[in-house]
Amino acid sequence: MSETTELAAETLHLQRTARVVGDPRILIIDDEAAIRESLDTLLTLEGFTVSAASDGPSGLELLSRNEFDLLLLDLALPGESGLDLLPRIVEMQPNLPVIMITAYGTVGNVVDAIRAGAENFVQKPWDNEKLLADIRAAVARHRAEEEVVQLKRTLKQRYNFENIVGKSEPMLRLFDLIAQVSPSRSTILIQGESGTGKELIAKAIHANSPRKDRPFVPVNTGAVPSELLESTLFGHVKGAFTSAVTAKKGLFEVANGGTLFLDEIGTMGMDMQAKILRVLQDRRFMHLGGVQEIQVDVRIIAATNVNLHDAVRAGRFREDLFYRLNVISLELPPLRSRREDIPLLAAHFLKFYADENGTEIRSLSPEAMRIIMDYEWPGNVRELENAMERGVVLSTSRTISPDLLPTQLTGSTYSASLLDHQPNASLFDLMEEIERRIISDRLERCHWNQTEAAEYFKIPLSTLNQKIKRLNVEVKKRTRD
Repeated sequence: MSETTELAAETLHLQRTARVVGDPRILIIDDEAAIRESLDTLLTLEGFTVSAASDGPSGLELLSRNEFDLLLLDLALPGESGLDLLPRIVEMQPNLPVIMITAYGTVGNVVDAIRAGAENFVQKPWDNEKLLADIRAAVARHRAEEEVVQLKRTLKQRYNFENIVGKSEPMLRLFDLIAQVSPSRSTILIQGESGTGKELIAKAIHANSPRKDRPFVPVNTGAVPSELLESTLFGHVKGAFTSAVTAKKGLFEVANGGTLFLDEIGTMGMDMQAKILRVLQDRRFMHLGGVQEIQVDVRIIAATNVNLHDAVRAGRFREDLFYRLNVISLELPPLRSRREDIPLLAAHFLKFYADENGTEIRSLSPEAMRIIMDYEWPGNVRELENAMERGVVLSTSRTISPDLLPTQLTGSTYSASLLDHQPNASLFDLMEEIERRIISDRLERCHWNQTEAAEYFKIPLSTLNQKIKRLNVEVKKRTRD
């Protein structure tokens, strides 16, 4: 790459950074002076920074030297038409939203423009409010996507955290702390609610450590039956138990030289806690049924969604193990305490699942965005990801509307439909039916895993089972473990 090309690329990068934090910039390409002036006045009054060109070549020249948030492109230009220009525009700035404007719109033109990469199609004379609404939505989506791209670029260059999205103050502090502790070999305890991304953080620590070229081995200790957990972690010799027809390595051996991630360690039984403590102290263990000690070099990263201080006081967790694990503690903030990250995360997940499903979902409608910003997100980032995936799969347009969001987000969906279909029902009956539907909906989303559903509702499994029986909730066979 020549020095001139490098300078141009760096200039565009700086412009992009400045644009994301400054006024949105819009480019108009239209051969009619009156149209350009009218749009310039309308958009300037709304706080946009406007540039304009009267033909394709001068418009492409502006695009080559500047970054914009949106392009308003006339279909009927002198020389090359707007449709002819679209492929070159997409090549120059692939993520730039383009709204086509024409006085001669046909179904064929609309289809061709959308296929070529246009965001929308507006016919002259337009309705100012509708046009402004379309422009605001497209600019908001584009800016969110650009922030995600820039954030990933910065974090990847600085920390290799490309899969973790967040610009809030708690997350920035967490990023700095991760970068500080990753090079050490110290044991780390990650604490946070379910769905906050504890495994992602553990992977980021491993990826930034001297062990990055060695295995990262995750194990959900809460999902492995207690009678199998010892064999899973430490391995066994042939004949150690009835089904042990061959010897098997445990995950401590598999992770030798690397990192072992023990998720949900707060659910581990006291006997297993004692064995984990010994490995942390001596870096030695024995296979189940074996007599020979095995030495390993493994860094332990543990995670929990329960308060281990309380578990220690209640006698459910060993105090000595807690202090061994809690050498360095990282607290992951719940999503409700970093709401400024919600649009970034939503844009990240929309793009990921749109690419995965081969669709062109671009954004959330303004009302859908309001709903996700107001929701408390008890399931945190995982729940937001599931909501965006659902919207992408169910959407038949480029925008996700409120009706495509999960019912627990919209709130009124249950009660409104019940009042329509049961106008004479008592309040007690209505509340029971709402509770029945909410439980049934969550069970379906958890693939009928009642333990996971109880954890989501933050109630004991026995309480959930009682509600299922009392409300006659139909429970299907689990579809996955």
